Amino acid sequence: GGPEALVLDTLPTPEPGPGEALVRVSAVGVNFIEIYHRTGHYPLPLPIALGGEGAGVVEKLGPGDSPVAVGDRVAWAGGQGAYATEALVAVDRLVPLPASIEERVAAALMIQGLTAHYLTRSSYPLKPGDTCLVHAAAGGVGQLLCQMAKLAGARVIGTVSTAAKAPIARAAGADETINYEEEDFVERVKVFTGGMGVQVVYDGVGRATFSQGLECLVPRGYMILFGGSSGPVAPFDPLILFQKGSLYLQRPTLWDFIRTRDELMERATEMFGWIESGRLKVTIAATFPLREACEAHRLLASRKATGKILLIP
Repeated sequence: GGPEALVLDTLPTPEPGPGEALVRVSAVGVNFIEIYHRTGHYPLPLPIALGGEGAGVVEKLGPGDSPVAVGDRVAWAGGQGAYATEALVAVDRLVPLPASIEERVAAALMIQGLTAHYLTRSSYPLKPGDTCLVHAAAGGVGQLLCQMAKLAGARVIGTVSTAAKAPIARAAGADETINYEEEDFVERVKVFTGGMGVQVVYDGVGRATFSQGLECLVPRGYMILFGGSSGPVAPFDPLILFQKGSLYLQRPTLWDFIRTRDELMERATEMFGWIESGRLKVTIAATFPLREACEAHRLLASRKATGKILLIP
């Protein structure tokens, strides 16, 4: 249902089973997939305890070996049930936090930060001399994408939906910005690249930008379609990729890029190192008490937030 379908309730404190930890939750990241879960667009068995991202302190461990200890400050991405004062989390998904990383910052980073990391380091590993097109560059993932692309030495062209969002994208590292509500972003990309195009398009928007995005690529360029905030891309003939220059198309998901604990820790460690050194910054757009989760969902759905929304239990 709508945001009003979110109801705060009191339940017994869960007991961690083998391979699980009970974490007292300090902060929860709010993500668009939770709106899909709430509305039934991505159905889950009812009742649903929403939330796949958070940070807090380990209170209790279930049976078995664990890479974390009671009292550790941790963050995680994945699973369900983070919209709570206490949550059960698989121990192999818990990332210990460096002393300098605040729990709210960690909760804001885990899904969006790890997503930006795999996109810029694995889906298409950016390198000096590359130019990338980042759609929704002023959004939560977009700002992190711009920053990580600059850390890789790439040039960044960012699209935004309003003039007010352009300075936000530039502050995150975009060298050029395009208001796609007022400008033809294909033509502007051609102008910015001397008619050449970009090596990679990072597209989390989907239906509204996908087809035009293919026009922005150099031969053998990469279209990385990692989301669909405007709706899913319609089926199309793969011959289009051949006709436009032997293009590559990837539809990735974060979970395949943190499948093992080693890969999760490698990405998180590098990301937290950038935060500690001041080379990466996370924008927290708004915080809400847990009891106001419905208001957090309304703000997220409005697309007016330029940064991460958190719930504080």
